[in-house]
Amino acid sequence: MWQVLYIIILHVQMTVRDALNSALDEEMSADPSVFLMGEEVGEYQGAYKISKGLLDKYGPDRVLDTPITEAGFTGIGVGAAYQGLRPIVEFMTFNFAMQAIDHIINSAAKSNYMSAGQISVPIVFRGPNGAAAGVGAQHSQCYAAWYAHVPGLKVLTPYSAEDARGLLKAAIRDPDPVIFLENELLYGESFPVSAEVLDSSFCLPIGKAKVEREGKDVTITTYSKMVGYALQAAEILSKEGISAEVINLRSIRPLDRAAINASVRKTNRLVTVEEGFPQHGIGAEICMSVVEESFEYLDAPVERIAGADVPMPYAANLERMAVPQVDDIVRAAKRACYRAVPMAATA
Repeated sequence: MWQVLYIIILHVQMTVRDALNSALDEEMSADPSVFLMGEEVGEYQGAYKISKGLLDKYGPDRVLDTPITEAGFTGIGVGAAYQGLRPIVEFMTFNFAMQAIDHIINSAAKSNYMSAGQISVPIVFRGPNGAAAGVGAQHSQCYAAWYAHVPGLKVLTPYSAEDARGLLKAAIRDPDPVIFLENELLYGESFPVSAEVLDSSFCLPIGKAKVEREGKDVTITTYSKMVGYALQAAEILSKEGISAEVINLRSIRPLDRAAINASVRKTNRLVTVEEGFPQHGIGAEICMSVVEESFEYLDAPVERIAGADVPMPYAANLERMAVPQVDDIVRAAKRACYRAVPMAATA
């Protein structure tokens, strides 16, 4: 009987949506200074149902429906953080956070430094980031590199249910402003979670990557939805004799340079994968880190896979071409391992 129960516990599945919801619930229960605000987070229970049940449990003083005015409610959130509260500001999409970027960059990110440490800003800005499906150029941008550029911010990018629970809890407890970049297409995906992850005390360290799959021939670094694509690519590569190590970055700022370089020193090859634009992107920063710290270990040029350097097309066929696909990662890894088919052979 106990063996059966143990097996069941090991195979509990949780969606990313439920992971985020449970993390919000537990942190609001544990700390009365934590509150949630944003468009439709209360009565409608969240545009993506992340805040389901929270209004009924905690009331309108701690789950605040706001007008459609990102600049307004983000400024209110930052001011509340100045006074010792712990706001969680939800953006229906991070594309809309551009309306509030002055509060995020000039107020939240800089106040601790400009006040010589007298002002703490314990605030979380969270919501879906990056491409969804068929929502056009203005609703499809990845902001990871934007916010990772700014001193004073921490930038987290969860992939799995474990990531979502552990990193959101860490973000809420952190004394500094945290950008928490979710992905709309991951909300409904289920992942296995352990009893440890389900414990209310569970928390992941900010700034630490996770090796999702160990390998010895090539390192693939990525984050958010692209982790799933990288794992699919690694499985395809394994059938062709290439052992790929997949690193889920989890944290973009701070970046786990030690984990990245340790992996590259083992595999001697690197492929970076991201949904965002290539110029000045996360992959470029990772590449530079490896050049600075592990250049002599590289046996092949670094391969960078990123979104197309164009505004996101609306047409479904063009949209697919503008976002990295599993085949793109497979081809890049083969090039890095000198296993690509020569162009002349395909003529």
